[in-house]
Amino acid sequence: MSLWNKHEVFEKHSIVLVIGILVVVAIGGLVEIAPLFYLKSTIEKVEGMRPYTPLELAGRNVYIREGCYLCHSQMIRPMRDELERYGHFSLAAESMYDHPFQWGSKRTGPDLARVGGKYSDEWHRDHLANPRSVVPESIMPGYPFLLNAKVETRDIADHLKANAVVGVPYSEEQIGEAARDLVAQANPDSDNVDAFLERYPNAIVRDFDGDPKRVSEMDALVAYLQMLGTLVDFSIYDNKANLR
Repeated sequence: MSLWNKHEVFEKHSIVLVIGILVVVAIGGLVEIAPLFYLKSTIEKVEGMRPYTPLELAGRNVYIREGCYLCHSQMIRPMRDELERYGHFSLAAESMYDHPFQWGSKRTGPDLARVGGKYSDEWHRDHLANPRSVVPESIMPGYPFLLNAKVETRDIADHLKANAVVGVPYSEEQIGEAARDLVAQANPDSDNVDAFLERYPNAIVRDFDGDPKRVSEMDALVAYLQMLGTLVDFSIYDNKANLR
């Protein structure tokens, strides 16, 4: 048997072929998987990313509860049509504190990865309460009850603790002050605003739902939406790309 015909052993003996396949797959798997045991994280951290504030986290919980992810994705793919419509493609680090992530599986509505700051708080309130008042062709259901639903603060610290267990770097101070921080973000006149901003740099502090007397689920959801895509300075990445 010549050197070039030795592969006939695998072709004529199925058991040998199966063993060969298992050996090759095992070697390939080890090469790909073994290095991961020596890495603390496979996600490259980027400047600006921080854990969600208690109010944003409460809003994210409302977003998940109402099934918003079923019609809206939060993942912009690196394709020209998506870049021109939505902005810079999504970075892995933007989802590093998401449990679960909100990439979505379909788009009945637009992607929301860069929706933060694109519209005013008033627009979001009107859109959530009556979508067709601002987008006549919208098929999205309305959520007017969010304006009257009060955000519960008694269990928000537990939500931060649960996220800390799976790796979100909430400090003991952030967990202990969670209820006060939730209220402070929606009330610019609060005495706790300065301390809140020290714990959550670059967070937005304002009355999101138009009613400063209470903190509603509308406050929370709008705060979450207005934060999406605003933490990372994408001009840094655009400038690097232009220098290449």
